[in-house]
This record gives sequence, C-alpha cells and structure tokens, in this order.
Amino acid sequence: MDRREFVRVGAIAGAMAVRGKPLSAETLSHAAAAETLAAGRRSVAPFALEEATLADLQTGMAAGRMTARSITQQYLDRIAEVDRQGPTLRHVLETNPDALSIADSLDQERKSGRVRGPLHGIPILLKDNVDTGDRMTTTAGSLALAGSIPLQDAFIAAKLRAAGAILLGKTNLSEWANFRSTHSSSGWSGRGGQAKNPYVLDRNPCGSSSGSGGAVSANLCAAAIGTETDGSIVCPSSANGIVGIKPTVGLVSRAGIIPIAHSQDTAGPMARTVRDAAMILNVLAGIDPRDPATSAGHSRGKVDYTANLDPNGLRGARIGVARTRFFGYSDVTDKVINDAIDSMKAQGAVIVDPANIATVGKFDDSEFDVLLYEFKADLNKYLESLGPKAPVKTLADIIAFNEQHKDTSMPWFGQEIMIQAQAKGPLTEKKYRDALAKDLKMSRVDGIDATMTKYKLDAIVAPTGSPAWVTDLLNGDHFSGASSTPAAVAGYPNINVPAGFSHNLPIGISFFGRAYSEPTLIKLAYAYEQATKHRRAPTFIPTLAAE
Repeated sequence: MDRREFVRVGAIAGAMAVRGKPLSAETLSHAAAAETLAAGRRSVAPFALEEATLADLQTGMAAGRMTARSITQQYLDRIAEVDRQGPTLRHVLETNPDALSIADSLDQERKSGRVRGPLHGIPILLKDNVDTGDRMTTTAGSLALAGSIPLQDAFIAAKLRAAGAILLGKTNLSEWANFRSTHSSSGWSGRGGQAKNPYVLDRNPCGSSSGSGGAVSANLCAAAIGTETDGSIVCPSSANGIVGIKPTVGLVSRAGIIPIAHSQDTAGPMARTVRDAAMILNVLAGIDPRDPATSAGHSRGKVDYTANLDPNGLRGARIGVARTRFFGYSDVTDKVINDAIDSMKAQGAVIVDPANIATVGKFDDSEFDVLLYEFKADLNKYLESLGPKAPVKTLADIIAFNEQHKDTSMPWFGQEIMIQAQAKGPLTEKKYRDALAKDLKMSRVDGIDATMTKYKLDAIVAPTGSPAWVTDLLNGDHFSGASSTPAAVAGYPNINVPAGFSHNLPIGISFFGRAYSEPTLIKLAYAYEQATKHRRAPTFIPTLAAE
C-alpha cells in the first residue's frame, strides 16, 4: 500500500471514527472496498482506440489518420482516466517520461520512408520486473528496490525498441512475482497497491502479471509483456479475458528480468488477439548470449509465428482433454470449457476425451523446493548485476528491509517464502538436483510427452482456472483449479484464449504441448478464437450485485 493509499484509508478511518465505528483492520478494508465500488460507478468515457489491434493502428498510421504520438497520447490519457482515476484500476505503476519524444522520432522515421515493422510506433507496457535502462525504474513492485534503474535494457526490452515499439510504462504485479508469502493477494505490491479486475472491480486480476493482463483488457495499451514461472501469464490472461502466450523456456531471453527460477521463468506477450500475440512473439524470440537457454534456438532458425494463423487450423487436429484435477471444481467453468470442446469438434478437431496426465499432482512439492533454491541463487545474481548503486544487494537484505519497513512493505501479508528460500543452500546440493530431476521426468517424459505420445495428440486443453475470486487482502487468494503447472514445470508452451463468461467474469482455455510447439498451438488457438470470438471489452462493474 503506497502513501496515497494510507492517506485515503486514514481519511476513511477519520470519517468512521466520527460516526463511532470501530476501526479494526477488517472495518477499514470494508470501508476502502465501499469507496472503491462507489468510484467504479463513475462513468468511463468512450475510447477511440478501444479493442484496436496492431494492424488497425498500423493502418491508421500508414493512412495518415494517426501518428505514433497521437496513439501514445491517447493511451496516456486513458491511463490517467481509468487507471489513476474513475475505476482506479492500479495497473500501471509509472509511465515512460520519454514516451512522446520517442513517438515523435518514430513518426519522423515513417515520414522519411522507414517503417521498422508491425510494432513501429506501437505503445507496449512492460511488467515491472523487466529491466529498462532509461528513466523508468524496475522494482518487481517492491519498496526495497524503489528508485532502482538497471545498467541496461533487458534483452527483450532492447528487441522491442529495435522493432519500433514504444515502451509506454511499467505495470503493477504481485510483488516479487508472487514469491513472497504463502497467503498473498495476487495483484498487490507495496509500490502499487491492489490491482483490480476491470470486469468486476472487487474481483482479483490474478497474477503475477496482474497489471499487464488488466491493462491490456482495459485498453490502456496496445499490448503488454508478462512473465511466468507457473501460471503468471496464463492466469491473468484468463481472469482478464485476453490472450497470453507462455513460451517454451529458452525461446525468449530472461536476461535483465528479475527472476524467480531459471528452470521455469520466461517472458511472453499478452494481447487482445492471438494474431497480436503472435506478432509480438516474433519480436521477443531470439538467441541471447546473456541467457544460455536460448542457444537451443540455433538449430531451429527464425520462425514466423504469424504464418500459423489459419482459421481452419482445428480441422483434423487431435486434441486431448486433461480432466483429472482440472475439472470438477467449478460447474460454470466446466460448462464453458465443455462448450469450447464442442466448438472445436464442430470445427473438425478430433477430440480425445479424457487424455489425462498421469503424473499431475505428483511433483508439486519438488517444484516448490526447486523454486526456493533457484530464487535465492538467481535473485542474488540479478541484484549483483545492478552494480554498486543497487538499493539492496542480496535476498537477505530484502528480508531485512521488509522487516524494518513492515508497516508499508507488509501491511497485509508477510514474507514466509522468502525466509524459506534464504535458508536453502547452493544449487550443488543433492536435494536440489534430485528435486529438479524429478520435476523434469514427471512433467516431461512421464507427463506431457507420454500423454501426447499415447494419444497421438497435437495439443492438450484444460480450463486455465476458475473465474476471478473476490479480492481478500486479509486472507489472501481464493484461487481454485489451475492447469498451468505441467507445462510450467516442463518448461513447455501454454496459450490462454478467452472461452466464455460467467456473470461477466471471463473464463479461459489453455492449449499446451511439447517443447517449441508454439506454431501448432498458435494455429489451434487462432482457429478456436476465430470460430468463437469470446473476447469483449470490460465495463468496470463495481460488484456482481450491481449488474
């Protein structure tokens, strides 16, 4: 909760004290929620760029109806109106003070006849764990890294700049990518406060790429970049009704991204359409000497992911339905996904149902152990890369900072996970090596690979997760059902596509498969999207009771 939030809640407390109300934390939480709902009822003006695709924006600029500057200014105005005021979504932590001047230079390039590609002049938001060597900070939402400016761009930030994208700002996230507490609230950070779901404001946007998912959905940008260790792209994509691609680990460089664990971390595009996400993936993918995992791309060569956008892509495809552990927790989710399966069948897909992954649920403990070990090692390495001016130098420093500033850093939940990670030894320990080996065997060889071979599948589908739950800062998340773990632990690709709604809350379907199967998954996801077209813009309903 930032200083403005404390001032706001303090004002509520003062008003309630006058009325003789008790000032418990729960009372203040309900009071803040009531004010949030009232704010959400303020009207939001129509937006000229609502649901604009990358192609729409490029066509407008090519025809002279738009410029990079005019597009950027409209998104900045939209952020000011919807994110900072009105519904007060809290998705954007800061905007780039140089965005308009960058837009001007890109407009000059266009006038001189140079267009760098489909991202030329396109404003894109970055999750606040992606380094930018400019006047923006990179903090993972933590007050411990306040003011931290990396020495250089992350590889993917540099790739986006070279492609002509305008780095519009940094998005809020679950602090430290949700690897701090066992009962955290997704979308909350010390720096940004609690992000809201733009469909129903008292609901959660999921995480950890909460701000990226919500900002794309609420049309605060053309697209955004998220990161995932396990579910952090696909879950907020599902909860916010957008497309999210979690690539194969190693397809996209992680250099310059605040880490959790190198065996599972990756960045990926979050957009309103499969086409836009594929176009951005074209730019993000690449070999980077700073990230050895990308060397596997040498043998694959350059891939154009937009070449797989086939509206008939489902015809003849063999798609398995992973039911065990991914269905049965929500009747409304089951109905939406069963309808999605029927839609795929109507488009000519061969549905193998069920096609369960036999190892699901058998490597949860080892996954968490691996993450704890790698978080300590990888985060300390990242902090070292910041140089001598880094505000904190180690995980131990961060834990100490949080404890010293607990009123602002830990007003709702603690740092149990960080403390567990700090207690871990080096990556040479047998316990770590055994846990990692178990993860890879059970998620890959005996998991996704075995299932796809057994049923001769092109992809596996499952619900991405439940509809968004009511945000609960006191008790943490109430998430139920998640199909992200097998692909996340395996380091395999996963794509979320909007599949429908329940009471104005989006529900997504996940397409996942073997390593580097992005072309196939994009083809299937695009064909499903085009056949169903479930995406619709949010309307900022305060609560379900106010429909």
